[in-house]
Amino acid sequence: MAFLEPLIGGLTAFLLGFAWYTVLFGKIWQGETGISDEDAQSGMALTHGLSFLMMCIISFGINYVINMHTPEEQTFVHGAFHGILASSIYCVPAVAINYLYQKKSLKLFAIDAGYVLAFCALSGGVMAVLNIG
Repeated sequence: MAFLEPLIGGLTAFLLGFAWYTVLFGKIWQGETGISDEDAQSGMALTHGLSFLMMCIISFGINYVINMHTPEEQTFVHGAFHGILASSIYCVPAVAINYLYQKKSLKLFAIDAGYVLAFCALSGGVMAVLNIG
């Protein structure tokens, strides 16, 4: 299996996250979390670095499943399907469990779970199209 695909999938997820948590939902997300602009800037390199690593690990798992199929089957839609399936079964329920115990709002859950679904779909689609292996 190619290791470049999960890195590109992770980078795609990271770039989507930039748009998701700034332009699209940034102010709402900050309001729901109570994180100030100053708090968000604190330790940014470590936060972004570890987040990118986690995105690559998730992308690696999705790519593993994608590569169980023949190269001819690996389309953007095929990869996005596996990304959505993986995030629906594993990631979103894990986020939900944490948010239930932390008494987080449904609005914050929708923003964060929506991002996980979108990034897994996009990452899976991009990795399937790349088919570097």
